[in-house]
Amino acid sequence: MDIRAVFGRNLKLHRRRAGLSQAALAALMEVDRAHVSAMERGRQNVTIVTLWHVSVALKVEPAMLLAREEPPDR
Repeated sequence: MDIRAVFGRNLKLHRRRAGLSQAALAALMEVDRAHVSAMERGRQNVTIVTLWHVSVALKVEPAMLLAREEPPDR
């Protein structure tokens, strides 16, 4: 699986677990909602700085956004 798809899947999962919409996450990150959507769909290359901003906004460790295996249900 492409790392962008892995990141996108994990981003969407953790965003939903946090109870945030794409628009709400985008506001926390100070980016456009379309940027969050593109990341979730694996269409956006993500810099390490963006990875950090996402992890801070979602209150998760950056590694959780790059994990290849499915995270356990809470």
